[in-house]
Amino acid sequence: MAKVLVTGGTGYIGSHTVVELQNEGFEVIIIDNLSNSNIDVLNGIEKITGVRPAFENIDCVDYVSMDKMFEKYNDIDAIIHFAASKAVGESVEKPLLYYRNNLVSLINMLQLMPIHKVKNFVFSSSCTVYGQPDILPVTESAPIKPALSPYGNTKQIGEEIIRDTIHANPSAYNSIILRYFNPIGAHPSAEIGELPNGVPNNLLPFVTQTAIGIRKQLSVFGDDYNTPDGSCIRDYIHVVDLAKAHVIAVKRMIEEKNSSNVEIFNLGTGRGLSVLEILRTFEKVNNLKLPYKIVGRREGDIEKVWADPTYANEVLGWKATETVEETLRSAWAWEQNLAKRSKEE
Repeated sequence: MAKVLVTGGTGYIGSHTVVELQNEGFEVIIIDNLSNSNIDVLNGIEKITGVRPAFENIDCVDYVSMDKMFEKYNDIDAIIHFAASKAVGESVEKPLLYYRNNLVSLINMLQLMPIHKVKNFVFSSSCTVYGQPDILPVTESAPIKPALSPYGNTKQIGEEIIRDTIHANPSAYNSIILRYFNPIGAHPSAEIGELPNGVPNNLLPFVTQTAIGIRKQLSVFGDDYNTPDGSCIRDYIHVVDLAKAHVIAVKRMIEEKNSSNVEIFNLGTGRGLSVLEILRTFEKVNNLKLPYKIVGRREGDIEKVWADPTYANEVLGWKATETVEETLRSAWAWEQNLAKRSKEE
């Protein structure tokens, strides 16, 4: 049984990926400092899969603790590195926090991997590396634009660090860099989903928390963009589809099917939807009304971006299959399950 280390594994995308890994028979070790997640997520993972993954409360920025962790679990076959701060707006306000968290954790990983003979590394990157693309949809060969936020910059620099490290020591590493578009939704069991600490930065948790009454009103940042309805356009992908891509990436490296020791794939649906379209679809499929207001643009936001997922479809052998309607139903089911749990407590 292959063993996979998942950093940030109690987070949103991390927890869904752990479920998919365990469903495919992998043994999983999670490390997470719980700065933007909750230990109860382990219960949800166990309920879905019947297996409770190993868990270590460690900050990836702490080199000594990371080194000890690798000594404890000394036969890891692959690493999926999610652990990072990820709010665009916060990164503009607290750049040093983002550079420290996101880059030092990555450097620690890459330094420790050859010492502990771990070769395979999946990196959680983002479509933010493309900035506002000149041509849509975006292919992997699109130019990397100057980042619009420190968060986006950490993903660009992170990718450069991986490439430079592997160029210097190509026999020690394989890496697959996955550039996500906008993950939304929750596991169909409603046992795990997006659970940000404090005020959400992503659209969907704000939508579901408004729908259930935790938030009074939803803010739509700008209706004066050059898009059909004036709101920003994104490529929204079901988190379970996204999670499955990581399992395929790990298998690809373990089975030595990768064509080079650094491969990059866009993960999206290939369809752009505006913020207002998402709100209207959410209202329709869940039969409710959302109170929202239009406010000013948010610094760091890109006007429109969606993926050309052809390369991932054909080379990685992965495809997003969930509809946006199903995705938005799953997000609402998760929010309702959270409310039910808090009442029971």
